[in-house]
Amino acid sequence: MSESGVPGELGEVAGKRTGPARTRIAIVGGGPYCTYAMERLAASVASRAGSVELDIHVFDRTGHFGAGGVHSDTQAPTSFLNRIAKEVSFAADESLEDAGPLLPEELRPSLYDWCRRKFDETGDPRFDIDPDSWPKRYLHGLALRDSFSEYVRILRSHPSVTVTLHHSEVTDIEDLTEKGAAGPLVVTSAPVADAQNGAQERTPVDQVLLLTGHSYNEPTRSERTRRWVEAAARVPGATFVPSAYPLRERLTPENTGPGQVVGCAGTMLTGIDVVLHLTEGRGGVFRRAETGELRYVPSGREPRSIVVFSESGLFAFARPYQRASSGAKKNGAKKKRTGIFLTVESVDRLRENFGGGPVEVGRTVSRQIDYERHLFPLIVAEMWLLYYETLFGADFGAHLVDVTTAARQDFLDRTAGTASTEESVRKLTVPMERAVAEAVDALESLLLGRSSYTALRAEARPWCFDTLLWRYVDVVLGESARNRLEAALGDPAELASIVAGLESPSRHAVLPSGNLFSWERTLDPIAPSDQTSPEQYRKAMIEFMTTDHVWARQGTSVNPAKTAADGVWRGLRPVVVYAVNYGGLHADAHRTFLGSWLRQHNRLAYGPVPEVMERIQALVEHGILDVSAGPRAQVETDGDTLVVRGPRTGAVRPIDVLVDGRVPSFDASADIAPLYPNLLRRGLVRLWRNPHTGGGEDFVPGGLDLTEDFRVIRPDGSVDDRISVLGPAIEGQRFFQGGAMKPHANHHAMRNILCWLRTFWKQTTAS
Repeated sequence: MSESGVPGELGEVAGKRTGPARTRIAIVGGGPYCTYAMERLAASVASRAGSVELDIHVFDRTGHFGAGGVHSDTQAPTSFLNRIAKEVSFAADESLEDAGPLLPEELRPSLYDWCRRKFDETGDPRFDIDPDSWPKRYLHGLALRDSFSEYVRILRSHPSVTVTLHHSEVTDIEDLTEKGAAGPLVVTSAPVADAQNGAQERTPVDQVLLLTGHSYNEPTRSERTRRWVEAAARVPGATFVPSAYPLRERLTPENTGPGQVVGCAGTMLTGIDVVLHLTEGRGGVFRRAETGELRYVPSGREPRSIVVFSESGLFAFARPYQRASSGAKKNGAKKKRTGIFLTVESVDRLRENFGGGPVEVGRTVSRQIDYERHLFPLIVAEMWLLYYETLFGADFGAHLVDVTTAARQDFLDRTAGTASTEESVRKLTVPMERAVAEAVDALESLLLGRSSYTALRAEARPWCFDTLLWRYVDVVLGESARNRLEAALGDPAELASIVAGLESPSRHAVLPSGNLFSWERTLDPIAPSDQTSPEQYRKAMIEFMTTDHVWARQGTSVNPAKTAADGVWRGLRPVVVYAVNYGGLHADAHRTFLGSWLRQHNRLAYGPVPEVMERIQALVEHGILDVSAGPRAQVETDGDTLVVRGPRTGAVRPIDVLVDGRVPSFDASADIAPLYPNLLRRGLVRLWRNPHTGGGEDFVPGGLDLTEDFRVIRPDGSVDDRISVLGPAIEGQRFFQGGAMKPHANHHAMRNILCWLRTFWKQTTAS
């Protein structure tokens, strides 16, 4: 049903006549990418020289135009964005390279600006937020829909542009050119309101832009989820929920209510959404105790227990507050850090010196490298550097850069070709380890009263002892400790006595030898000795989460661990993207990266905000949230019972309902929705593949094969200029396509939209 379910002006039919010279475009998927596309169309239509004869058809099965299903304003109110309000936007701005015409500034608000405007208009306390607030996700959905409505209004104000909204699911696209049909492509859709009657719409168009967003895969197509389906089928009364979203529709009081034990497979963002929806979303409340701890008070409408599990057994780590560095504060802006080890130039040298091939991957030619042998050592070394630069100060960080120069060059030109991953990491970090040992020895000589402050200051070093000392004290011990230590500098015994009685307010060790960087501990913060029983694992999990939340609140540029993770895995993500995309890794390495390392990447740098993770910890402490299965837990049947079994902790937890609390990787051939399987069947698209050069199995992650400007490639290798794709459907060939758009960041989502738009206008003008 066209134009259904949309209030106000969006519900009105444009009523403009169409003619044979008009360009007809179908945008399939009405989520955030659609909003961004409509913004660029709205801004550019008015600036086009001459007449613009354009019919725009937008199809969305949810009817939440502008937000779509996953980002809709009907999301559970317990779900938060993991980005602050001032860092979410909806329109192109001056930071976007070659953006073309921009809309007036008042039509380009951040999410914070939009909320403040709504609060001023309505007085509704939901919109009364701060720039640094972590907003609810439904607010983002409301803002997306409102922005979309504004862009549609602008487009419809043009005398020769129509916009038609179809509350329909697109099920197929047919190319009828060879059959003499009137239009080159026909979009088949099933109107949601009439779907049960078998009604269909067939819309002829000249161009299609697929922005379908996240779906989920047929469970029996994956070995893991097929085992879950089969296990649940063997147990009378057991239920398997293959996709958690939309939460309110999939996880109802009827299937996950009181008395039920829910197993949730997933501990990242989706799994956390599931947990909060089943607790706080069922009326439970969190209250702050007098001692400061958050406590959960149940409503009685929750499930009896929620058993969460995953391969790692760990939740996503809390995202740190973003603190400006001292240099940024002086300059009035946050300075973007560039890598020393992990750089585009390093990737290019590794390809030149050690890359295999050249190998033709799709329509690109690549000299492929390995992730674990070539990239991972650079990532670890970069984290080492950033950790100690944060702990000991920029002066000491510059010294570490100097002492590693030879090791960096040797790795890029020789070591990376022959050494194992462990050997390469060791060679890159040994110079830093020596320098850190000297710094630690000097600091502890002072703090333990072995040497005088005057003598230590007088020693000749390539770094300043004073600068390092007070940076360490500020990060680890805090201002009050600094004042006491400064007063006792002339008396080594008194200084040592003060240090002996100190505790770090940020849960660091007091002495620097207790604060050394460890990649292994960063990745696996719960020691194997704490994984030997359900009770010990639960205790260790709570201890780790307590520290993690304190460190997240200490923030980047202050907390060494959080700065190293955020600064490398988020700040230098474009380098990893550059190395991985378009078959930059050989097939086996690419499979391992997406199947394993990407999860580590997401856990370290893309977790929820501390306020959310503090709720999760309160639920663990209350007991309703059961984490005891630990790492590598499996779903099995035990007689007529469905259980989650933890092989390391020994936990065996019976469950009634199993929820897949993960967002699966896109797989066009296994998608539960009919569109992509139909496109594959018709030969309109093909899957992207990374060929195995050693005679092994090619890696086919499931995304579509596309040109660099996002046009689809057919099975015979020809390019179809009429169909373009953005979003999750292109992952595999390229990774990291999600994320809310960020202002003043030349954001990748809007860059992708702009790339498509240039091609679209070129083709429209040519026709």
